Amino acid sequence: MRTLVYGAGPLGSYVAAKLHEAGADVALLARRQRLADVRAHGVVLEFVPDGRRETHHVPVVEELAPDDDYALVLVVLRKDQTAAVLPTLAANRRVRTVLFLQNNAAGFGEYTRWLGAQRVMAGHPTLGGQRDGAVMRILRFGPLPIPIGEPDGSVTPRTRAVAAHLARMRGHRVQLRTDIDAWLASHIPALLPYLGLYAVGLDTRQFAATRDARLLGARAQREALRAQAAAGVPVTPPWIWAAALQPEPLGLALLRALATTTLFEVGIAAHARSGRGEVGELLRDYRDRVAPAGLPTPLLDRAIAHVDASVPDLPTGSREIPVRWTGLAALAAAGSVITAGAAWRRRG
Repeated sequence: MRTLVYGAGPLGSYVAAKLHEAGADVALLARRQRLADVRAHGVVLEFVPDGRRETHHVPVVEELAPDDDYALVLVVLRKDQTAAVLPTLAANRRVRTVLFLQNNAAGFGEYTRWLGAQRVMAGHPTLGGQRDGAVMRILRFGPLPIPIGEPDGSVTPRTRAVAAHLARMRGHRVQLRTDIDAWLASHIPALLPYLGLYAVGLDTRQFAATRDARLLGARAQREALRAQAAAGVPVTPPWIWAAALQPEPLGLALLRALATTTLFEVGIAAHARSGRGEVGELLRDYRDRVAPAGLPTPLLDRAIAHVDASVPDLPTGSREIPVRWTGLAALAAAGSVITAGAAWRRRG
């Protein structure tokens, strides 16, 4: 399956390198300095947190011409960069399948208008990355599979063939989903607890030290999920609900600890800094998607406002929003009941 990876940032470079390593016929589309870097050094990957490096000499091209013949184009670009490449993709009628591996809260209407519904697939790379000159720093989120699917929810021979092709990448599983639209929409509230970073100037130390920044994102997540469910967009996978409903003091402590790690810097903060435009677009698209439910989303609106760099940051260490302790009390009560029951059984 002759493949073009359209997008030579950290995640596109990684996908192209791993397909090339597996023996696939793949090329990476790069431009300007990135094109020069790949030609001079190859695709250099550095894995977080262990610092291990790999170099892959992937074939590189400068453009997708109207007569170029690829069975598959993988678009691994930020959502806010994608509209600009749709005319180029549409001008090539020889490409049979275009798989958009990216964040997307708006659905696939724009893509299918340009390309036709029969050519479009969607998914998510489930990776984090950061560019450091010619080096692409990569964070893999444990065993998470790469979800892909057809916009209409069907599973066709084409779907299975693309999944098998991507599964050639060493160490990766591919998950066929019949609800890829809902999965991608649900990924936006899954990120909300971390987006309080924008309320403290994208400073991870300030985020760890400022309870209200962490609390803003956590509360916005619960608000968004309720609105999404009311709008008839399923929340999937279900663990997103479980994470959102954990006791607030526990969630805040976990966020504070996470904010000090290299994983947070590469997997969350680096993208928040380089992708401010994308994050703003995704959040606005998501709000428009759930708005028909009619539920107010003041905290989501506030989180969106802070993505704008002109909005003042929260004061360092701000603790004006009261924490809700009810969930923790319930958890403690449940723990006491379990402990008492265990003790009673031992006595019996």
